[in-house]
Amino acid sequence: MNIPRGGQERLYQDLARTLLEELAAGKYPVGARLPAERELTAMYNVSRPTVREAIIALEVQGLVEVRVGSGAYVVRLPGKGDVPGFNISAFELTEARLLFEGEAAALAATQISDEELEDIERLVREIARENQETQGTESADQAFHLAIARATRNTAVYDTVEQLWRLRNTSPEASLLHAKARTANVKPVVDEHSAIVEALKARDPAAARAAMRAHLAAVLDSLLFATEERAVEEARRAIQAKRDRYARATA
Repeated sequence: MNIPRGGQERLYQDLARTLLEELAAGKYPVGARLPAERELTAMYNVSRPTVREAIIALEVQGLVEVRVGSGAYVVRLPGKGDVPGFNISAFELTEARLLFEGEAAALAATQISDEELEDIERLVREIARENQETQGTESADQAFHLAIARATRNTAVYDTVEQLWRLRNTSPEASLLHAKARTANVKPVVDEHSAIVEALKARDPAAARAAMRAHLAAVLDSLLFATEERAVEEARRAIQAKRDRYARATA
C-alpha cells in the first residue's frame, strides 16, 4: 500500500496524516498497539526513518505513547478539530545543518584566528567533560558550532546557523528525538569534533567541509540508532546496572 503524496510535504507528514485518519476512523482504538515499525514500512512502502518521524509527530500531539521495548500505543483518538501540526523534525533539521554548517566550516577555515582556534579547542574539551555527566547538557556542542559560524566573519551565515540550533531546541519533534538520543546514551563524539578542529587549524576549506559533513552525517545515523527500541532499552539497562553497582558499593 502506498500512501498519497501530498504536494511538497515531506513523506513522514503524509504518513502521519494517514495514520491520524485511521485513528479517527477507529482502525486503532485507545489502548491498541500500532503495527511494528517493520510492518508499517511494508504496509505504506516507506523507509524506517519516515515511520519514526511520523510516530514522533503523533507522539508530540499526544495521540500515541511509545513504550520502550513494546511499541507505540494509542492513548487518545483525534477529535474533529485535530489536524496534524508539523514542526521541524530532527532529521530534516540535521539535513539542513549538514548543508549549511559544512559550508560555514569551509569559510571559517579561511578566516579563523589563532585565538578562535584556542577557544574552539577548549570547547572540545568541554564537550568531553559534559559527556561524562549522566544528566549533562549539550551546551558545549552548541557553542562549538556557533563559534565556527562566528569565525566565518559573515553575519548572515552566523544568524542562519544560530536559527538552526534554535529550532533544534524549540521544535517539539526535534527536541523529543534528541531527548530520546540522550536517553539512549548517544552523545557528541569528541573525535569527530577534533577532526573539524584539525582541518580548521590547517586552514584547509575542503577538509573542514568534509569533516563537518562527516560529523553531521554521523549525527543522522545516531538519530536513527536512538529511535531503535532495542538501543533505548539496552541503554536504560546499562544505566540501571551502574546504579545497582553503586548502591552495592555504598551499602
